[in-house]
Amino acid sequence: MTIDELKREALRLDPSGRADLARELLRSLDDLSENEVDRLWVEEALRRDAELDAGLARTIPADEVFAAARARLR
Repeated sequence: MTIDELKREALRLDPSGRADLARELLRSLDDLSENEVDRLWVEEALRRDAELDAGLARTIPADEVFAAARARLR
């Protein structure tokens, strides 16, 4: 089963099931070493950089992000 197939199946769960799954997945990350966590962050940064280079993602200026967040809190 691919990650995308697994995601689709997980999203079919009811909210309680999704929450339980999320808790278990997050808990499993607590067992990672500092080196593993660093490696995962580097992989994520490279993935995001590749998305930007490919035009699949765009940057948003920080002032816009914070303004939108403040507006949601009101």
